[in-house]
Amino acid sequence: MAGALITVPAFAGMRDGVRHFFGTRHQPDDGGSLGSGDEPVRCVVSVTQVHGTDALVLDRPVRAGETFAGGWDALITNQAGVLLTVRTADCMPILVHDPVRNVVAALHAGWRGVVAGIVPRTLSVMRRQFGSEPESLQVGIGPSVGPCCYEVDEPVLSRLRDGFRDWRSVVREIGWEKAMLDLRELVRRQAKAAGVDEAHIRSVRVCTACHPDLFYSYRREGAINGTMVSGIMLTGRRAAAS
Repeated sequence: MAGALITVPAFAGMRDGVRHFFGTRHQPDDGGSLGSGDEPVRCVVSVTQVHGTDALVLDRPVRAGETFAGGWDALITNQAGVLLTVRTADCMPILVHDPVRNVVAALHAGWRGVVAGIVPRTLSVMRRQFGSEPESLQVGIGPSVGPCCYEVDEPVLSRLRDGFRDWRSVVREIGWEKAMLDLRELVRRQAKAAGVDEAHIRSVRVCTACHPDLFYSYRREGAINGTMVSGIMLTGRRAAAS
């Protein structure tokens, strides 16, 4: 962790042509900075999130201040200097980097989006639009509400049962039609099932609800008092082959 931002070793840094961060409640009001001396941010992309699975693909230059109508929970680009951002307050920020095709993605994933398949759907779009092969991808799963605090009831459990044969492996039942959900593990399994190498999936195993000093949490606070911003950007700089 560096200051108000968290990074993961899934992304090696600017030498691999990518910069990223998972935010905390202490990040700057503009959603975080990639730090002084980094490749400049030409524009920041932030969209309306709707707990869905649709991906906004940016395969052309993006103007500073440009807006995008509609609701999106995944952002994908091959354009350098375009900072893709998602906002969370218990939901899971997921960042993806394809160092082969030079593509990045940012996902906002709550239980609805995860159960509906936002992870495999986004990876499929990356493959279709840019030729990104799953085995080349690096995936970073950011801070979210953990299985210690994520109690779900029958409406969620029924969706899990309908969509995942091994649904019991990501829940701990605590009573009649109630369970604690490990959303992080579900995302990891989905990414692996989609073809991502398990060694390329890294998680920040910190529960947002358990750490009021670091994170906003809708589940803990019962209201949206703030959100964390996470982001990823291609820098245009890549290390020379050795």
